[in-house]
Amino acid sequence: LISDVSKNPYSVLLFDEVEKAHPDISNIFLQIMDEGTITGANGKIVDVKNCVVILTSNLGARDNENNTIGFGQELTKTGSEDKAIKDFFKPELRNRLDLIVKFKALEPIAIKKIVAKFLNELRASLKTKNIKRVLLPDTLGILTHFETYEFINEVRNKYPNFHIDFHGHNDYDLSVGNSLEAVRAGCNGLHLTINGMGERAGNTPLSSAVAAIRDFLPEYKINVEEKNLFKASKLISTFSGQSVSSNKPIVGENVFTQTAGVHADGDNKKDLYFNNLNPSRFGRKRKYALGKTSGKANIKKNLDELGIKLNDDELSVVTSKVIELGDKKEKVTIEDLPYIISDVLEYPTKKKDIIIESYVLTHAKTLRPSASLSLIINDELYQESCSGDGQFDAFMNALKKIYSKRKKVLPKLIDYAVRIPPGSDSDAFCETTITWDTGSKKFKTRGLDTDQTVSAIKATEKMLNTE
Repeated sequence: LISDVSKNPYSVLLFDEVEKAHPDISNIFLQIMDEGTITGANGKIVDVKNCVVILTSNLGARDNENNTIGFGQELTKTGSEDKAIKDFFKPELRNRLDLIVKFKALEPIAIKKIVAKFLNELRASLKTKNIKRVLLPDTLGILTHFETYEFINEVRNKYPNFHIDFHGHNDYDLSVGNSLEAVRAGCNGLHLTINGMGERAGNTPLSSAVAAIRDFLPEYKINVEEKNLFKASKLISTFSGQSVSSNKPIVGENVFTQTAGVHADGDNKKDLYFNNLNPSRFGRKRKYALGKTSGKANIKKNLDELGIKLNDDELSVVTSKVIELGDKKEKVTIEDLPYIISDVLEYPTKKKDIIIESYVLTHAKTLRPSASLSLIINDELYQESCSGDGQFDAFMNALKKIYSKRKKVLPKLIDYAVRIPPGSDSDAFCETTITWDTGSKKFKTRGLDTDQTVSAIKATEKMLNTE
């Protein structure tokens, strides 16, 4: 440096990224700014009074939300520099700086010119190489489909004999559309992953890209067996431990499930809402959700699968019950339907003379279970509390107290059975069947609920209203 400045006294001294230099470099800066000289290790002194000294730094860049690049239009005095500069530079050095030039963001036009410059240099170098295959990666997932087409089409036109691959990322959820445009622009191969697995938001999902190309670019041939996509998705999900969103196109658990009754009705009317994404195409089946948005068409589709036939009146009763239960539970499964049918058709709705108005059940460690019960009999309210060996036993003891005060005798409980639909999970409905004995006859009542004790209480309320 001393030798160069001696030969060229009118120079620009550029110290790049000064924050990475040894802390002692600040002593050299102070000597330059105070004395206008630099002293070398051999004691030689050079005059730098006619030099312009520029320091560059990334100080504060990580704290700047905009992460800007490029020179700003304003020159600011020393008193307005950011906190990072104040923290790094000693006051005696900071106060000797004449100007601080801040950076601002490059305009899109400038960025495109820079990219074009590098691309032109790349193209020029490619002509001298024996290259047969080129990969164009959208590594950050920031390309739009317009830009994807433009870039790949330009490379294709310049190098018609190249094999071109496109590698897309899904950060803006545009990877499938970008892949379509890449194919349309002349791309030969796509980098795709099962379930869209990959960095950050993932890569282009194989299943969606295959379906989209088949349906929207049918002139292009791809050798993927669509019926295996769902199986492959489940397999990779199991091995990787990464679950697949239930609404993920093609492979999501619920993407071929009709929830609204109007859609199921459309399927009954010669596939009124038909599109090319037929579930059988991917080795899957159409399902019809049961819940609070279900209509008769949903119920009928599920009954048909079970081989159960109901008349219109029965179907209306079952539909009302499914909607009622759906308000308490996210969904009702097809396995629940026989239990619901048994519950509502065997014991049709009628006016109740005895109503279980409310109850509170408690169960705590070291304490006996207890129940508080409010019962309405012929519009008169009765209340009682009692403990028992279990919550239902406590409930029954409270009920017996009320009947004892009215000098009434309850039927004897002689059998208690609980079932859940086969294949259901822990969220399934419970069907509790209780057998009662009055001394002169035996009869059964059933209750249905997601809670076992509640289903038993419902069965008991039916017993109270049995003549």
